Amino acid sequence: MSGRELVPSRGVWRGSGAASALPATPPGALDGLAFTGPHGQSLTLPELLAQAETDALLVLHRGTLVHEQYLHGYEPHIPHFNASAAKSYLGLLAAVLAHEGRLDRGARVAAYVPELAGTAFGDAQVDHLLHMGTRMSYAGRPYDKALEAQRYFAVLAPQLRPYGYTGPTTIREHLATARATGEPGMEFRYENGNVEALAEVLRRITGTTTSALLSAMVWSRIGAEEDAYYVLDADGAEAACGGFSATARDLARLGEMIRCGGAIGDRQIVPEAVASTIVSGAPNGYPRRAPFPGSPATLSYHDLWWIPNDPYGSFMASGIHGQCLFISPALDLVIVHYGSQVVSPAVPRVPLVRAFLTIGTHLRG
Repeated sequence: MSGRELVPSRGVWRGSGAASALPATPPGALDGLAFTGPHGQSLTLPELLAQAETDALLVLHRGTLVHEQYLHGYEPHIPHFNASAAKSYLGLLAAVLAHEGRLDRGARVAAYVPELAGTAFGDAQVDHLLHMGTRMSYAGRPYDKALEAQRYFAVLAPQLRPYGYTGPTTIREHLATARATGEPGMEFRYENGNVEALAEVLRRITGTTTSALLSAMVWSRIGAEEDAYYVLDADGAEAACGGFSATARDLARLGEMIRCGGAIGDRQIVPEAVASTIVSGAPNGYPRRAPFPGSPATLSYHDLWWIPNDPYGSFMASGIHGQCLFISPALDLVIVHYGSQVVSPAVPRVPLVRAFLTIGTHLRG
């Protein structure tokens, strides 16, 4: 069952042009590779994908599709839930608008969205949202990341609300309950509200929906095969922080465009200055993050993208259940991984970043 069958949704139009080609090589490019499992054990590719609860794995090397695999009944033409990987796509739109001078990173959010004045998000700068730099609590509750994620889902989907729920029923109402518990820009706190507040800023700047904006700026210009979509709240606002779904092939096209400096052939889709500076790292005042499972280095975070700080200039969009768009310019590599991983302390996380680098260094030769 897809998200569209549970809550309202809005399409992200692919445009009227033909789909761009994804040239492919004969299968077998990854045969015989050994990967490191969550306990340090050696795994074959099928064993790795089984442990990662993989639904799809696509590997592009130098623009050529060298591996494409679907599991668990997932099919190439079906959009897959991206979860928090969607945050990075909104970050890309914001970076482009800032590059064009239409978005002021240093402006207070309330200057764009007056209704958020006096909230943790409204009193922060746009750049604080782009780097998860706010500290807040909602409705007077002590902040708890897992609890707030559940509360966010309850806002979106009535069927997920506990009995007797009397809280916010739209994203905007939810954001309005956030109060600052510290100065913004002092530390990193990964919180959905930053992204939803940013999405509202972009709607005010452009006068259009998040879906239409993504379509106009990116999706209709990369040669996507299928429409993508966002799920909506009761007000018709997109769940920008994680309610996006797209096919694996189209996400690979997005990644390849970014890897190629924002261009497809001789067509510049996003400014090269935006595509090439995603890896510039966290701004001053934001510390390096704790080690990420499977990453050989410590993560940074920039414009809603994760940066592993590996030797290859890699960066990625990442979702909680194993969704990932991994881009590594020095390895000429783009990987799309869709998964349905169980999130539990009892279930060890598969080191996917390490696996992606194993694939990339193998293909580089």
